[in-house]
Amino acid sequence: MSRFSRSISWLENLLFFWCGLTLILLIGGESLAVPAWLQVAGRLHPLILHFPIVLLIMAVVLLWLGEDQWEKMGRITLLIGANFAGITVVAGLILATEDYEGEALSWHKWLGVLSLGFSVLIYFFIKKLQNSLRLIGSLLAIMLLLTGHFGANLTHGEDFLLAPLLTKEVKTVALEDAEVFRDLVQPIFETKCISCHKEGKIKGELRMDHLEGIQKGGKSGPFILAGNPDQSLLIQRIHLPLENEEHMPPKNKLQLTDDELDILRFWVASGASFEQKVLELSQEEPLFQLASNRFSTEKAYTFEAADSDQIEKLNNFFRKVKPVFPGSPALEVAYFGSSTFDPNALSDLKKVKDQVVKINLNRMPLEEVDLSFLSDFQNLEEIQLNFTGITSAHLKGLSKIKSLRSLAVSGNPLGESGMEELKNLTQVKRLYLWQSGLSADAKNGLKKSLPNTQIDFGFDDQGIIYPLNPPKIDFEEVMFKEKAEVKLSHPIRTVEIRYTLDGSEPDSIRSPVYSQPIALTKTAQIRAKAFAQGWIGSEESKTLLFKEGLKPLSYKLANEPHNRYKAKGATSLFDGVKGKANHTSGDWLGFTDSPMEIEIFLENNQKPKSVELSLLLHEGAYIFPPESVEIWTGSAGKWSMVEIPAPIPPTKIEEVRFGLLAYTLPEGSIDQLRVRLKPIASLPKWHPGAGAKGWVFVDEIVLY
Repeated sequence: MSRFSRSISWLENLLFFWCGLTLILLIGGESLAVPAWLQVAGRLHPLILHFPIVLLIMAVVLLWLGEDQWEKMGRITLLIGANFAGITVVAGLILATEDYEGEALSWHKWLGVLSLGFSVLIYFFIKKLQNSLRLIGSLLAIMLLLTGHFGANLTHGEDFLLAPLLTKEVKTVALEDAEVFRDLVQPIFETKCISCHKEGKIKGELRMDHLEGIQKGGKSGPFILAGNPDQSLLIQRIHLPLENEEHMPPKNKLQLTDDELDILRFWVASGASFEQKVLELSQEEPLFQLASNRFSTEKAYTFEAADSDQIEKLNNFFRKVKPVFPGSPALEVAYFGSSTFDPNALSDLKKVKDQVVKINLNRMPLEEVDLSFLSDFQNLEEIQLNFTGITSAHLKGLSKIKSLRSLAVSGNPLGESGMEELKNLTQVKRLYLWQSGLSADAKNGLKKSLPNTQIDFGFDDQGIIYPLNPPKIDFEEVMFKEKAEVKLSHPIRTVEIRYTLDGSEPDSIRSPVYSQPIALTKTAQIRAKAFAQGWIGSEESKTLLFKEGLKPLSYKLANEPHNRYKAKGATSLFDGVKGKANHTSGDWLGFTDSPMEIEIFLENNQKPKSVELSLLLHEGAYIFPPESVEIWTGSAGKWSMVEIPAPIPPTKIEEVRFGLLAYTLPEGSIDQLRVRLKPIASLPKWHPGAGAKGWVFVDEIVLY
């Protein structure tokens, strides 16, 4: 027997092996304990699956030609392709024992098995199938294409093949309609997470393609701990170093942006609500500020615009009618000058009743005015009736305006009957009742009747002490050259702002009182609090500002930073560019396996008195202060170690922030410096990653 014949016979026998192994895996695959080395073989499936597809389709084409020479070549190609199909099917069945399930997997698996079976049958019965060979070959080609299609859906998502042809309308979401989870958080999950955590592919037993899966979590436990971002697996995993195998998304996937990282953290910190609207957030919350930049404040209206000449006629010296924004058919109306107010002029608005969405009648004398005509304004969303003298009778009929979302009736003698009328306004989402004179019981009763309405009763100091908001710190650059100006401000101008520049916590007695912009001439950690009589002192605001230092003659790193966090090398430490508060921004040098050690060569006339090290700290991402710091000074080839205290280790996970290590250098001639920061070798027991290596991140070394 020739070598060619022996090879053909060997390949034919191998087909039975693949078929038998496939049958074993189909019957008992779910109960098999797959060893790690065999899992590696299974993960070869995506690498080799293209071979059988190409070879088998090529074989079908050759068999279609029908001539003896082409048929012989087609049969050999079919034999080789069928063997590759066997390898691919076996590898795929092993891979399917991992975190894969769902309809797409079932179709992909069974079509793959059928493709193998058809290939083997066609090969061994090619002579008997001669009359129907083209039909059966076409069926095999269709099965191969469908197998590939469902495999692509499994890997890349539904409708992967036709996605470029499907037109997707970009929906503009108005800020008023935007929801925190649906419009901010879920899009991040869809683009960065769901490809690995969906039906058919559920890594870590975590599904993120429906709410139940997100709320349930995975095999490691709850995915989200509402109000506690530092202990939430979601926040921990997205902030892990990129090389960590538990980092999400995996390093070969598209990574989260800085804004996306902030959105997820602030969402969890605010309670991780799945139903909360963006407008229900406090405007001072960082999450609201991020959201407000993403959604349109210009709501889309579908009704027809009013005649422009008609709008022009309605405008006069006591009434202003204009679109809510340029080009919008919706109108807002405002009245001015109570002494010139003409109640009869309100009837003029009926000419544009279908377009008016806002009416401002603040401080107009409405005691004798019948407001029932407003019930015909079925697109009216906001009515302002503050200090107008209205009573409960004026509120009758407003419940008929189903579009009404905001009502302001502050400073009016509504009484108990007025409260009963307000309880009927269940469609209103924001109700303003400042200076209403209501008792605590009346307020509680109204809140119970309108549980979905945000009611603002204004500030009522009845023994309840409220905390102040923290002050705002304004500055131009984090890293300045000669001098920096820092301004502190607070929305309540009568508060007293106290601050410190040495990193200590400000108090209401000893700390300096802010009165004018602060001029900084050196690196400083600014911490500020607001205080006022009758209020609880605010949380502190803090920031670090760095002054640029001396430029050394040259410098050299003893150890290279980690390959993923190398910035611009040692140059980054003296370029005067402060890194962002994100370790993946490309501005930081990161060290974990070896210390950050650098030798600095000084000019003859340079006599630095201190050295400052700018760090990034984020315990959730394993980024800690160094375990130890060594500073050596060199002069004429002789080295002397500077005695410095060890850094204070953190005791809990805190938010990402800048850190500063500052040390005084001894007097005398210095021509060289050596700085060595050793990363923490083993994370403390209180940390979720206890025992793992820590990181040190540095972006600037400043010499003064």
